[in-house]
Amino acid sequence: MSVPKRLVVGLSGASGMPYALDLLQTLRRIQGLETHLVMTQGAKRVLVEEAEQSVEAVEALAHVVHRSSDLGAAVASGSFRTVGMVIVPCSATTLSKVAYGLADNLLTRAAYVTLKERRPLVLVPREAPLPLPSLEAMVKAAQAGATILPAAPGFYHKPRQIDDLLAFITQRILDLFGLDYPRAPRWKEMAELELD
Repeated sequence: MSVPKRLVVGLSGASGMPYALDLLQTLRRIQGLETHLVMTQGAKRVLVEEAEQSVEAVEALAHVVHRSSDLGAAVASGSFRTVGMVIVPCSATTLSKVAYGLADNLLTRAAYVTLKERRPLVLVPREAPLPLPSLEAMVKAAQAGATILPAAPGFYHKPRQIDDLLAFITQRILDLFGLDYPRAPRWKEMAELELD
């Protein structure tokens, strides 16, 4: 019996919901990938206020949705096989909890399990400027095995609209999980394409 390729996607209560939506929409297009979504209460509030999306519409982008209060969900166990987890956007509070192993809800428990099992964990903070506690938490999370991917898109691909900026971060996330889906031009490849 083959196990589906699963990715846990966490949304926490920080600004940057368009990044999460772009990622979820892209992941939905990848054949053979099953997404497991966990949203905190804070994420649900920011989602409605910032992205003007209903919680139900976002949940419909995932294959499986888990309540953040359900510490008995499948993604809370290391025996539930996944390719890893991404938290986008990752709030300063969630970052600190992950860095110090505080698993008080399903989002932080799933992140803890991901680190425990030595699977890729990608944290996408967006807040700026960064105070010292957040910087220290980033170092601690990185030392524990997480990858910190700030939501800071590049501009070498000459973005023309907001979707181009979102795609840049989505592409970087996909790359970190070895998921092949073209979302944004890569360095030097764009110039080569223009020469052809």
